[in-house]
Amino acid sequence: MEIKKIKFSLPVLTIALIAYASAALSQPGSSVYDGDWPVYTANFAGQRYSPLDQINAENVGDLEIAWRFSTENFGPSTDFNNPSTPIEVDGILYANIASTRNVAAIDASTGQVLWLWRYEEGDRFDQAPRKGPGRGVAFWRDGNNSRVIDVSPGYQLISLDAKTGIPDPNFGDSGIVDLYLGLRNADDPRYPYPDIGISAPPFVMNDVIVVGAAHRTGGRPRSKFNTKGDIRGFDVRTGELLWTFHTIPEFGEVGYESWLTGNDITGNSGVWAPMSGDPELGHVYLPIEDPTGDYYGGDRHGDNLFSSGLVVLDIQTGERQWHQQFIHHDIWDWDVPSPPIVADLPNGRKVVMSVTKQAWVYTFDRLTGEPVWPIVEKPVPVGDVPGEWYSPTQPFPTRPAPFDRQGFSEEDLIDWTPEVRALALEAIEGFRLSPEFFTPPSLAESSDGTRGLLSLPSSTGGSNWESSALDPETGILYVPSRTQVQVLSLAKNPDSDIDFSQSFGVRAPRVQGLDIVKPPYGRITAIDMNSGDHLWHIANADTPDRITNHPLLQGVDIPRTGVPTRAGVLLTKTLLFVGEGTGAAGASPIFRAVDKETGKILAEIELPSNQTGLPFTYEHEGVQYVAMFVGGGATPAELIALALP
Repeated sequence: MEIKKIKFSLPVLTIALIAYASAALSQPGSSVYDGDWPVYTANFAGQRYSPLDQINAENVGDLEIAWRFSTENFGPSTDFNNPSTPIEVDGILYANIASTRNVAAIDASTGQVLWLWRYEEGDRFDQAPRKGPGRGVAFWRDGNNSRVIDVSPGYQLISLDAKTGIPDPNFGDSGIVDLYLGLRNADDPRYPYPDIGISAPPFVMNDVIVVGAAHRTGGRPRSKFNTKGDIRGFDVRTGELLWTFHTIPEFGEVGYESWLTGNDITGNSGVWAPMSGDPELGHVYLPIEDPTGDYYGGDRHGDNLFSSGLVVLDIQTGERQWHQQFIHHDIWDWDVPSPPIVADLPNGRKVVMSVTKQAWVYTFDRLTGEPVWPIVEKPVPVGDVPGEWYSPTQPFPTRPAPFDRQGFSEEDLIDWTPEVRALALEAIEGFRLSPEFFTPPSLAESSDGTRGLLSLPSSTGGSNWESSALDPETGILYVPSRTQVQVLSLAKNPDSDIDFSQSFGVRAPRVQGLDIVKPPYGRITAIDMNSGDHLWHIANADTPDRITNHPLLQGVDIPRTGVPTRAGVLLTKTLLFVGEGTGAAGASPIFRAVDKETGKILAEIELPSNQTGLPFTYEHEGVQYVAMFVGGGATPAELIALALP
């Protein structure tokens, strides 16, 4: 197979505020079927699918860079890793760029900047828990009025005129709504600003903006009295607050009884992932995260509704329609990481699917909330962490089968040679294993002499924010996932009032730089959601040189291993595109086109640097483009667009 290597110099772009012709937004096009990419996930349904087919199996190997736009010098510090997915409407891209999350309009055929809006948040930005470029913006239009909607690092909601980038004077206070107002648990005198923000784009549907909530990452919350992650709906024209949904219920609300303790103090349980919706039903689908503590729930005994599950709301009123909790009392940080996927399957089912870190696809009738395949409560292990409460059972989906591995035992250790296996066994001495799924975390200094639990999947999946792609014509789901062992090791964090947090002092064991778990380390799995059957899976990357050239493995035939990265996928009429992503040693700047039916690699294209944002596609003036942010390491992030010559 020929790898097409593309080497181009970076064109110089003149940056200016340009009021472009009104005709640009009066052109037809408001969906992927018009050649646009108007929503973060392509459509409200979260499918990451476009029916475009100008680029196909016969010519995909001819793709070359049509234009590239560097984000260098667009903020106070250089942006190296931009995870954003721009949207495209009528030939204009709208994107987040730079560490301050600037909003830019960019010509979709040239990469020329048309206007730029920059936040100025001062101390509010400095204290924000979710800095960085963000993952994207939202778009709304009513006749000649069009708006770009975004949330700042400092948790402010803004509405910009899509033609000019000027804030809408009729929205909020001069175009801005302060999202700190009305929060619960937000007035901690020890801190000047609430520990809350969001990286995901707001969700805009049926003239309502729904805003999620995210908190500081890393499993080490600054307080057990953390801000609650309430979800709110705002009028898209005025910014008026329409409703608030309490993800941690108050007294008298459904779910309150599932909190035996801690309902009054516990925070988090927000929605840090993008959302999805059904405009005909008027439903918005919320992927809810776990509560404060991540790995310790001694301050919140009970199942803890509505955390770590799916909640469905009426988008006009915020009224709960139905819900399903995936994890009772989550102490693994396996919160729901991506937008639920809505589909009318070829077999006639109207479903919503939630792809999770645990490597399950939970699937429901979206009208009733009933599982398409049974979900069975099964007994699970309990632990011995002081003060902790353990759920005796957890819900296990019966179909589809897990798309990645669950649990970790000696059988999962690398065994390419007897020496390698012996070293792997030696490396795991002193750790607890998790042969049963849902084995709970343990202490860094346990009475039995162990220093933590080896857990699989890790808290970053399985699947994660990179989401999956669904073909609405076939009902086949394509899931990227990773296999990486994590140590869950609890200790007291002296900087927090919570009893136990994830310890940063205990690292996952390795064998002379090799992962101890068997490959593949990253994979793409095709699942027929009509039947729940797995069709195929492939490694998401070649075997890294650090493995093939390792002194312990000379002369050993190593299968294609993949890498444990956040691989971005994109689905078109004829092709599945896969980028290797970033976040693991050995990831390469390779973008692959894959046969959707078989998993056969059809073409490999070398990018300027690694894929960091999720790939997307659009057509403008008769040309189909495939675009994405690339960067990582010491390379400033840039947005590139590929097209046929």
